[in-house]
Amino acid sequence: MKVFVYGLQVKDEEEYSYAKVLIEALIQEGIGILLYYQFANELRKYSDEFVDIATVARYEEIKKALPEATITLGGDGTILKVVTLIRDLPIPILGINLGRLGFLASVEKKIIKKAVRQFSAKEFTILERSMLELSSNKTLFTSFPYALNDFTLNRRDTSSMITIHTFVDDVLLNSYWADGIIISTPTGSTGYSLSCGGPILFPDSHNFVITPVAPHNLNVRPIVLPDNKRISIKVEGRTNSFMCTLDSRYETITSEYQIDIRKAPFNMKFVQLKGRHFMKTMNEKLLWGFDKRN
Repeated sequence: MKVFVYGLQVKDEEEYSYAKVLIEALIQEGIGILLYYQFANELRKYSDEFVDIATVARYEEIKKALPEATITLGGDGTILKVVTLIRDLPIPILGINLGRLGFLASVEKKIIKKAVRQFSAKEFTILERSMLELSSNKTLFTSFPYALNDFTLNRRDTSSMITIHTFVDDVLLNSYWADGIIISTPTGSTGYSLSCGGPILFPDSHNFVITPVAPHNLNVRPIVLPDNKRISIKVEGRTNSFMCTLDSRYETITSEYQIDIRKAPFNMKFVQLKGRHFMKTMNEKLLWGFDKRN
């Protein structure tokens, strides 16, 4: 068995200690390791004890090695970054949370050794999470036009609202007067969309959520629709510059852009360790079921 260990930075000695615990636990279980080259360089700032571990940097190298899983050290943002690297490869992700909330990186750093033992003993299931795909009449996100969490379109360089004409299968749904709009997958429903009043969807739901950002009309609310629909967007405003994002990546567009959002032709796979499930994550991260008054 071989795994790809991915991280972006090692901020301090404490984070290095968690990386060391992970690597040593993998070695103890007889699991082969591939390190992301940038993460390997970060580790070398603190010690040379892992310099002999092989490194990879590009999609093609990962495809050739084809590890059984990817283990990330960081937060949900780290997982969104590694998705752009492993792309459509059938490599499930196990996220270890060194950040704050961590809906995707659900393994807490204090149980790294236990998580590795469970993984080695194959005490897990594989969950598939849908992705969204972006296409446009102009060049946009050409290197990887897919997102695990969401697509967003927001105003830029102005305090005025923008108008976002939104169509579903070429039929007008609404013209939103708002600061922006979010189109999220079930995975992304616990992110930016949630903070703007959107609903939480179970990860295996086959839906999109359209959530307006600060809409002017009070009767405009988030809407859930099947993910077999195609969502088309045209935007206009007092300026001709708008901010468009796919997960953590962003580009600037104008009103000349016609954008289509649809379900991607592939899913992203995740490792769910035995004893973990979505409702438990909700309880822990959102403190559901925990009332300090009791």
